[in-house]
Amino acid sequence: MEELLAQIFGYLRGMWRFRWWGLALTWIAGVAGGVAIYLMPDRYESSARIFVDTQSVLRPLMSGLAVQPNIDQQVAILSRTLITRPNVEKLITMADLDLTTGDGAAREALIAELTKGLRISSTGRDNLFNLSYQDRHPERARQIVQALVALFVESGLVGKQQDSTTARRFIDEQIASYEQKLDEAENRLKDFRLRNMSLLGDGGRDYVSQLADLAGRLSQAQLELKEVENSRDSLRRQLVGEEPVLLAQPSNPAAVSIPELDGRIDVLKKNLDGLLQRYTENHPDVTGTRSVIAQLEAQKQKEVEAMQQAGPTVWSPNANPVIQQMKISMADAEARVASLTARVQELQARQTQLRESSELLPKIEAEQAQLNRDYEIHKRNYEALVARRESASMTMEMSAQGGITEFRVIDPPSLPTKPAAPNRALLMPLAGLVALGVGIALTFLLSQLRPAFADVRTLREITGLPVLGAVSLIPDPGAARAARRGLVAFGGGLASFVVVIAGMTVLVQVLQG
Repeated sequence: MEELLAQIFGYLRGMWRFRWWGLALTWIAGVAGGVAIYLMPDRYESSARIFVDTQSVLRPLMSGLAVQPNIDQQVAILSRTLITRPNVEKLITMADLDLTTGDGAAREALIAELTKGLRISSTGRDNLFNLSYQDRHPERARQIVQALVALFVESGLVGKQQDSTTARRFIDEQIASYEQKLDEAENRLKDFRLRNMSLLGDGGRDYVSQLADLAGRLSQAQLELKEVENSRDSLRRQLVGEEPVLLAQPSNPAAVSIPELDGRIDVLKKNLDGLLQRYTENHPDVTGTRSVIAQLEAQKQKEVEAMQQAGPTVWSPNANPVIQQMKISMADAEARVASLTARVQELQARQTQLRESSELLPKIEAEQAQLNRDYEIHKRNYEALVARRESASMTMEMSAQGGITEFRVIDPPSLPTKPAAPNRALLMPLAGLVALGVGIALTFLLSQLRPAFADVRTLREITGLPVLGAVSLIPDPGAARAARRGLVAFGGGLASFVVVIAGMTVLVQVLQG
C-alpha cells in the first residue's frame, strides 16, 4: 500500500510540473465546447398521447362465441414494431415530406433520420402510449407526430383485420378439404354396407342379434306350419269319412242352397237394407240393387231346375253345403301350408348362409370400425372448423365495429413553442468537466514523455544503481514568494474557468427559459 501511494504521489508531482499546459488546454477546450454547445441548432419536440381501450363491454358478452385475442400483447408488439422502413415511407407520404425531398440520397437520409428520431413509449399497465419526434422546425415536428398517430391507429385496425381475414381464409380452405374427405369417407362407408348388407342388416343389429332374430322367426314359422298341417290333416280325414247323402227332391226349389249365389244374394240384401235407411224406394242405387238381386235369384232358379232334371231323386255329395265348405277350407289350408313351407325353407337357407359367413364377421367388423372411426374423425374436425369459422366471422364483425379495441387520442400533437433540445444547461457543465479531464490528461502525457526524478528511491528503482546521497534545495525568501504567487495564479485560473462555465450555464438556462 505504501508503494502504491508513493507511486501515485510520484505521478502527481510529475503532472504538477506541466500544470500550466493543462490549464491552458482546459481553457481552450472549455471555451470551444461552450461555443459549440451554444451554436447547436434548437430542436423542437412535438408529442401526443394515445389511450388504447382493450376492456370492451362486448368481450365478456361474446366470451365463448367469438375469438378473444390477447389485445394487450398485440398492442405492445405494435408499439415496438411500428417504426419500420415501409411504415416510415408511408409516414413521409402522409406528412407531405416527399414534396420537399429531392433525389434518392436525400430521401434515404430523411428515412434514416425519422427512423432514428421517432419515439413510441408506454407509460405502464394503463395502455397509454406517448408518441414524440424532435425536429428543427416546430410545424414539421407536429406534422410528423400527427401522421405517426394516424399510422398507429390505422396499423392497429388493419393488422387485426388482416389477421382475421387470413385466419378466415385458412379455415375456409381447411373446411373445403375436410368436406372432400368427409364425402369420400361417406362413400366408402356406403359401399361397404352395400357389399355386406347380408351380415350387417339394417346397421342397428350385430351378427348375434341377427342370428337370434332369424332363429326366432324360423321357430315361429315352423310352429305355424305345424298348426296349419294339423288343421289340413283334420279336414282331410273329415272329407274322407263323409258318405254320399241321398236326399229327396225338394218340393220348393228356393230352399235348395247354392253357396256362391246365396252368398252374393245375402250381401246384396244387406246392402239394400242400408240403402233403404238412407234413400227412398225410387233412388237409383235402391232400384239397381233390387234389379241385381232379381237377376241372381233368376240365375239360382235356373241352376236348381237344371239339377232337378239331372237327378230327380238322388243328390251328389258335392251338393251338400257342409262338404262344399269343408273343401273350400281344405283348399285354403293347402295354400297356407305351401306358403308356410316356402317361408320355413327361406329362413333355413338364410340361417345356413349366415352361419357359413361367421368366419368373415371379425374382418368385416374390424373394417367397419375403421371406416366409422375415420368418418367420425373427419366429421368432428369438420364441425369444429365450421364452428371456428363462425367464431372468426363474429370476431371480424366485432373488429369492424370497433367492439374489441378503441384508440383514443388523449393529447393531440401540439405546435411546440420552446426548444426541447439540446439541453444546454446540462451540456455546459459536462463540457467543463470534459475540458478539465482533457487538461489533466495532457499533464499526465507530458509527465510521461518528459519524466523527472522526484526523490532518491525513484532514482534508485529506475536506474538500479546505489545512490550514495542527495543534496537538499534550500529555497530563499524570494523563491518562496514566487512559488506562492504561482500557486495563487494557477488557483485563480482554475477558479476563473469554473466561474466562466457556471456563468455560461446560467446564461443559456435563462435564454432557454
